[in-house]
Amino acid sequence: MDVFDCLIKNISAVNENSIANCNVYIKDGLISTITPVNVILNAGKIIDGTGRFLLPGVIDDQVHFREPGLTHKGEIFTESRAAVAGGVTSFMEMPNTNPQTTTQEELELKFRLASEKSAANFSFYIGATNSNLDELVKTDPKSVCGIKIFMGSSTGNMLVNDKKILSDIFKNAPLLIATHCEDDSIIKQNSDHYRNIYGEDVPVKFHGEIRSAEACFASSSLAAELAVKYNKHLHILHLSTEKELVLLEKKPLNEKLITAEVCVHHLWFDDRDYEKRGTFIKWNPAIKKESDRDALLNAVNNNLIDVIATDHAPHTKEEKNQTYFKAPSGGPLIQHSLVAMLELYHQGKISLEQIANKMCHSPADLFRIEKRGYIREGYFADLVIIDLNDPWMVSEGNILYKCKWSPFEGDIFRSKVTHTFVNGELAYENGVVNDSVRGKRLLFNR
Repeated sequence: MDVFDCLIKNISAVNENSIANCNVYIKDGLISTITPVNVILNAGKIIDGTGRFLLPGVIDDQVHFREPGLTHKGEIFTESRAAVAGGVTSFMEMPNTNPQTTTQEELELKFRLASEKSAANFSFYIGATNSNLDELVKTDPKSVCGIKIFMGSSTGNMLVNDKKILSDIFKNAPLLIATHCEDDSIIKQNSDHYRNIYGEDVPVKFHGEIRSAEACFASSSLAAELAVKYNKHLHILHLSTEKELVLLEKKPLNEKLITAEVCVHHLWFDDRDYEKRGTFIKWNPAIKKESDRDALLNAVNNNLIDVIATDHAPHTKEEKNQTYFKAPSGGPLIQHSLVAMLELYHQGKISLEQIANKMCHSPADLFRIEKRGYIREGYFADLVIIDLNDPWMVSEGNILYKCKWSPFEGDIFRSKVTHTFVNGELAYENGVVNDSVRGKRLLFNR
């Protein structure tokens, strides 16, 4: 009789700042036992991990899966399939869908949709507006990841940049506040400047000058000021500038009042890439200078920045293939975030241990997620197996996003995700997604 559901044997586990060969046993959705490689117990399925590496499943704290209302770009089903193919086992999704997720009813609708459709584990932010404080304070900290404030231009009523309203939200928020920080007034001035020169045909290479470092810092410094004033946990999303790093402190994560995330595209691209990739790498906040990119990666390595995520935000090719002001900001990334970071490992820019820290351990610790983010006995078996030496090229034929394009198209990655477990179930194996697997709602120790 089989004792365990699955054995991953002779694998190099990257976990808690070390790499060690071991056997990992899965039973009833959990990591049941971890043994030395010479201890072999009975299991129904055996995966030989010789020469490969095991990481905790990646936790992406910022995605846009476009459902409900924008499903021509992406859906919970399609984008979560892409997630598990990339080793991402949990995601936290943003509120600027249609309708916007600004009430408890709309929030729970998303949770119901995800329970039916998502291949990965999930949580959803409730979005702040200028008039929904009463909804925000109802939010359960144990079952919702956070409150999202767009302190930079967004859709409709989701832009919140009035200091009185912001103060009320920070003062009364019952859980973590995550912010998009860009100052609209500075962006408008910069946009007007370039329109006066180029009209509507502004070259995309000026995106980082229009949505400038000054625009980012003006907004993020205000958010930091409010966090300190009201003693609330602020999580600044998608840092894009060296300038903003002065707002962060090098402390143990559990002692930080202000934490920060950087996205893969801000660690990979710089403003020289606009010439080749154009609006397909137009994000808000913008990709900026090489010096910003390098400073952000340095801040990851010295633990100023806490989390690496994606801001996965698909648009159709037709939408992106427009002139600068008309092309929407954002791009699909979640299928390729881990392999992109592993490419930086191959380049000697980051260690495997630090990738696990910033993509697995720290998101779990920062959001206080129950029993995820580590390779530990008793934790959910959210796991990803990688082969560091199996090169492949990103092409339309292997892209799983609904939009069917990637900013990495044509790039060759040296590492490949071979297996992804979600709650002990094999959700992805050697190029094939198991569409019977469904993730669970994330819970939080708060």
